[in-house]
Amino acid sequence: MRQEAEDAVDALASATDFNEAPDMAVTRAASPSPAAADAPLRVEQMTFSVANDMVAIETEWRALEALSANSLHQAYDWCRAWADAQGSELLLIKAEVNGRCVMLLPLEVMRQHGVRVVSYLGQGHNNFNTGLFASDFPALSQEEISLFKRQMRHVMSGKADMVLLEATPPVWRGVPHPLAGLTTIENPNHTFQLNLHRSFEATLAQLNAKRRRKKFRVQTRRLEEMGGYAHACPDTLEGQRDLLEAFFRQKGQRLRSQGLPDVFAPEDIRSFFRRLLEARTTNETYPLKLHAISLQGEHAGRIAAIAGLSRKGDHIICQFGAIDDSLAPETSPGELLFWLMIEQACYEGAALFDFGRGDQPYKRSWCNIETVAHDLMIAISWRGLLATQVHVATARAKAAIKRNPALYRFIQRLRTKDAAPATPTEAAD
Repeated sequence: MRQEAEDAVDALASATDFNEAPDMAVTRAASPSPAAADAPLRVEQMTFSVANDMVAIETEWRALEALSANSLHQAYDWCRAWADAQGSELLLIKAEVNGRCVMLLPLEVMRQHGVRVVSYLGQGHNNFNTGLFASDFPALSQEEISLFKRQMRHVMSGKADMVLLEATPPVWRGVPHPLAGLTTIENPNHTFQLNLHRSFEATLAQLNAKRRRKKFRVQTRRLEEMGGYAHACPDTLEGQRDLLEAFFRQKGQRLRSQGLPDVFAPEDIRSFFRRLLEARTTNETYPLKLHAISLQGEHAGRIAAIAGLSRKGDHIICQFGAIDDSLAPETSPGELLFWLMIEQACYEGAALFDFGRGDQPYKRSWCNIETVAHDLMIAISWRGLLATQVHVATARAKAAIKRNPALYRFIQRLRTKDAAPATPTEAAD
C-alpha cells in the first residue's frame, strides 16, 4: 500500500513539475550492485540511509567538505554551530557505494503549518548551498533523478513531508550540480561575485577603476581630516568576539531606525555566530572572521563599519555587514571597508569575492558575476506535494515583486510600517 502511495505522489509530482522537462517514468529502486573500479557512479549502486548524530559521521563529513565544489555552508563546523545553537532535529541523508560515503545532505526538520519541511542547516543565513558530494558523483540523468527521488522517499517516509534544498546554483564555477534535474524553481535572491586577480590593480581594471580610485582618495582624505582610521581584523578570539558584539549592536540600531525587525536579535542566532568564531580555522579556511573600519583621533575606538567574512579555499563570502550612520556617513565607510577587504583578499590568493544573496546597488557596482540559484524540491507525501506548490507560487510572487522597482519599494514601505518578520536577506535589502 505504501508503495502505491509513493507511486501516486511521484506521478502527480511529475505531472506538476516546474522544470521545463518533466520526469521520465519512475524506475523502481534496485538492490545496490557492485561498482566497477573506474565505472561512473550510478544511483542504483547507492545505499541511502538517515543519521541523526553528527559526531558519528564526522570523519566522512570532513572528507567530503574538503572538496572545493562543496559549499562551506554544509561544512561540519558551520552545521555543528547551527545545530548546537538551535537544538535542531537532524536528518542527515547519506548515500554510500560499497561502504564509501558519496553524498551527505545535512538537513533539519522545520514544521510549517503542520507540514514537516527538511532544509539545510543554517536556513536564511546560508548564502548558497550545494550539499556534499564525492568528486566522482555524476550529474544525474532524468531516469536517475526519478530513482533518486524514490530512494529519498523511502528513507524519509514518516520523517518528513517535503525536502527543500534552497539557494542551489545549477552550475557552480563551471561544474553542473548533481541534482540540477530535480523539480526546481528559481530562487528570487540572486548572488553577486567579483573575480579576483593576484594584482589588486588587475582586479580593479575589471570595474570602473578610475572612478573607484578617485572615490577611495576622497574617502581616505576625509577620514584623515577626522583623525585617521585603521583596517581592523583582530588576530585574537577576544578581539573577534568584541567586533561581533559591536556588529550586533550596530546592525540592530540600523534596522530599528529603518522600522525593520532585527533578525540578529534572537539569542539562538547570536549564539550561532559566536560558535562560528570558536570553530577550527586555517589561513585558507575559516567559518567567520570580522573586519572593521576603526576610527582614530577624536573618535578613537569607534567603529564606522563592520563586515563578517567566511573563506573556503579561494572563495571568500561576505556573510553580513553594518555601518554606523552617525560617524562620517559622507565617507561611505562600508564601501571603504570592501575596498580594503578585497585588496587584502587579492594579496592572500583568493580567486572569488562573494557578496552573497540579495540585489543591492553597491553589490552591482563591485561585481562582474551574477549567479542565479534554484530551490530544489522533493515531495515525500501528499502534504509535501501541496507545500511544494505553495513554495513555487511564493517564490514566483517574490521574484515578480523584486523585478518591479516601484512595487518593491511599496512592499518595503508596508513592511517597514508593520515591522513584519524578515529573513536576513530581506533585511539586508
